[in-house]
Amino acid sequence: MRKRQKAETAATSYLSSIGREKASASTPQSQFHVDLWCYFTVQNWILDFGRPIVMIILPLEWFPLNKPSAGDYFHMAYNVITPFLLLKLMERSTTMLPRSAVYLSIITFVMGASIHLVGDSINHRLILSGYQNHLSVRENPIIKDLKPASLIDSFELLYYYDEHLGHCMWYIPFFLIIFLYFTGCFTQAKEEKVPRSGWLLLGPSAIYYWYLVTEGQIFVLYVFTFFAMAATVMRQKRMGYVLDSNGRFLLYNFIITLGLVVVWVIYLWNDNVLRKKYPGIIYVPEPWAYYTLHIKGS
Repeated sequence: MRKRQKAETAATSYLSSIGREKASASTPQSQFHVDLWCYFTVQNWILDFGRPIVMIILPLEWFPLNKPSAGDYFHMAYNVITPFLLLKLMERSTTMLPRSAVYLSIITFVMGASIHLVGDSINHRLILSGYQNHLSVRENPIIKDLKPASLIDSFELLYYYDEHLGHCMWYIPFFLIIFLYFTGCFTQAKEEKVPRSGWLLLGPSAIYYWYLVTEGQIFVLYVFTFFAMAATVMRQKRMGYVLDSNGRFLLYNFIITLGLVVVWVIYLWNDNVLRKKYPGIIYVPEPWAYYTLHIKGS
């Protein structure tokens, strides 16, 4: 009998502790992750945006064409640091996110970024040898006369791994992780505003994402993610939830980036050479194609 009473007491204590945990979890206290957003912004600018710039600025003698360049080491660091920051971001979510989806996305992200590392490394060496980014592979002067002609197919395969497969396996899981985190950025507490530190980071962050969308040729994926975020906001609002400061930071980031992409497209709308490389309904030229066409030659 005493054992039964002890068991009932233990069960009651356990259930009450679960109730307290649920009650505390129902009103999570969100805090703006200024450290993580700052780390993301700095490492994106240095390790991703700055990667090709470093390869152009540093003397070629320091990094022979048959060895990894400084940009390659930047890319390697990006492939390690970014997944780590994404995992830390998931840890700070006030909502329990699906772990399997997060882990699979991180693994696919690393694989895609690694594929891109190899393709992009060779592509930048080709640029140093005269490859013109605004032309297709077969139209490039240094490739179209290669013998045997099957070598051109190999370079097209390299381009496919770099610009298509690598980008898909890199960016799709990246934006999926961002969206999963965004779904947990809602609260029933009073409406939170983005702090001053967030507004200071918003400009550099949005400019980087403009570069990511245009250079990565992921406009469709970006717009799809943006509309999914907007639909989530409207659905949660009907349920009485509002965005916290981190969710607002992400949403404002996407809105400003979309505006920058629209301005970029309008600016290059009548460029016939770039129009030839980017045919079809969706016309979003790459910044480095613009560089090799209009800046490098001059």
